[in-house]
Amino acid sequence: MKSSSAALLLCALLASCSTPPDPETKPMGENVLSKEAIHAAKTGPVDFVAHVKPVLERKCVMCHNRKALPGHMSLENRTQAMRSGALGAYIVPGHPENSLLIANVHSAHQNVSVMPAVGERLTKDEYAILTKWVKEGANWPAGAAGTLEIVR
Repeated sequence: MKSSSAALLLCALLASCSTPPDPETKPMGENVLSKEAIHAAKTGPVDFVAHVKPVLERKCVMCHNRKALPGHMSLENRTQAMRSGALGAYIVPGHPENSLLIANVHSAHQNVSVMPAVGERLTKDEYAILTKWVKEGANWPAGAAGTLEIVR
């Protein structure tokens, strides 16, 4: 009887030492956009300023900028975001399946325990909106409307 109790205790201790599937460093995110904005983006055309920019500013550009990651994907503005890196094009208008932004958000933020290092993951709604935006041509305005503020 004592050995089975000890075995159960040992199993419980070992289980508590494993990494949880949803660690605190990458909690499931909450939608940045309102329900109305999500509905509008899903049923009509995706608008960069109304639907994409708030998500990128809140969940991406704090790390994906030229200062934080020199030489890597920067989402500060259209010119930077449309570049290609060593692994391919960050955003390929009309082709989310070829866009590293979409591939990395989908795989890294959901399956790799270190991404993002801190902060909330994109929600399924946000991922769907980004994917639809790229599929629609990734319209990204120039000037202030298309420049992301780096929120820290």
